[in-house]
Amino acid sequence: MNFSSFPFIFGFMPVYFIVYYLTPEKYRNAILLGGSLVFYAIGTKDHPQYFFLLIASVAVNILLAARIQADAEHKKTWLMLGLVYDFGLLFLFKYLGFFCDSLERLLSVSLPDIQPALPPGISFFTFQTVSYLADVYRGASYDTKAAGRVATYLTMFPQLISGPITTYDQLEEPLKKRRHSARLFDCGLREFCIGLGLKVILANQIGKLWDDVTAIGYESISTPLAWMGIIAFSLQLYLDFHSYSLMARGLGLMMGLRLPQNFRFPYMSLSMTDFWRRWHMSLGQWFRDYIYIPLGGSREGRFRTYRNMLAVWLFTGLWHGASWNFVLWGLVLFVLLSIERMGLKKILERIPLLGHLYMIFAIPLTWLVFAISDLSQIGVYLERLFPFLGGSGQYVYAQDYIKYGRTYGVLLIVCLFMCTPLPRRLYQKYGRTIPVTLGLAAVFWFSIYLLHQGLNDPFMYSVF
Repeated sequence: MNFSSFPFIFGFMPVYFIVYYLTPEKYRNAILLGGSLVFYAIGTKDHPQYFFLLIASVAVNILLAARIQADAEHKKTWLMLGLVYDFGLLFLFKYLGFFCDSLERLLSVSLPDIQPALPPGISFFTFQTVSYLADVYRGASYDTKAAGRVATYLTMFPQLISGPITTYDQLEEPLKKRRHSARLFDCGLREFCIGLGLKVILANQIGKLWDDVTAIGYESISTPLAWMGIIAFSLQLYLDFHSYSLMARGLGLMMGLRLPQNFRFPYMSLSMTDFWRRWHMSLGQWFRDYIYIPLGGSREGRFRTYRNMLAVWLFTGLWHGASWNFVLWGLVLFVLLSIERMGLKKILERIPLLGHLYMIFAIPLTWLVFAISDLSQIGVYLERLFPFLGGSGQYVYAQDYIKYGRTYGVLLIVCLFMCTPLPRRLYQKYGRTIPVTLGLAAVFWFSIYLLHQGLNDPFMYSVF
């Protein structure tokens, strides 16, 4: 079920919060757990087996965590069983088809076509179950017998489908006892409305420019339109995922839960290193804590540091999708971050103007590899971005950028403005004033109008 949908906004959400606040505080975790399971059951109604897959994953990991804590002598065995189970399911549903297809091409053999539908949120809740098992294995003093609280943490509907990814340590105390207030509920509702506006009014609309460019054909667009298109995709991706994170955080605040911030104005970065400390921060922290540091981090010499970075970025690429363009995307980021680590980052930070110019090109070019699954088409698009590279296609309309500039120019400027810290600073200063409150109400109802017109798309990160 999509946060930016009528069934959620006018059905699930109001019913859930009415029941939640009518229930005595000591039973509200049970309401959160039950509501989350209902939320997932509705979202998987076409594949009801995935609902039971979630239940099984939660039960198996709770039982294995208890065994890890109780059986110190064999705790590594219990951890490995959990990792095989969790990553095995992720491989089965997300990567088996990709693996078989790659094997077919490599060996020129015919294999069965295996491509099951992806269970909603499996990439996200798998990482949470793995972090929980790993933390218990490391000796975290969690009460593994509090099965209901752990199950609530693993299935919380605000973050179940697209994060942010949290550790149990971040939510254990709030799940034991949290503060509710009208002011906190109001803050959460406002964040939800801001996220809804970013998604429906901006992200969905600017995404149409990328759709138009794709429909024309990359070989048939002019260089200015090629740049407009990939910038539009970059803006759509950020505003779409950031909007989900704001809506999830808002829903959490409405229940007295403070979910972690997932973005910190990444497009204002001076380097790709800084960018990935600001973008999808919960995912970056997961890879740091459960892949990079366990491999040795940067403590064991230069060679192993780069080896560990390579592992992290290959995993990051594959986590985002089962396709070779995501592997290439991870490798491109590894190369850029390695060059920055060798000294470029210091230069970029010393000369901010140079850093911003560098990122103006680095951000859309890396997202280009992310956006296009066909590697040959990436080459075609690069030829359009940089015509001096050559190319065999002909422009359908050499001044196409003027046409699309008239249609999307103002929207591009507004979206770029929303990527800066200024809107948030203005909101923090004037958010409680009557004009801003009325403005948020207008944003909400205009979003509803656009949804009524059918102008909505699923959140982009829900497919990962």
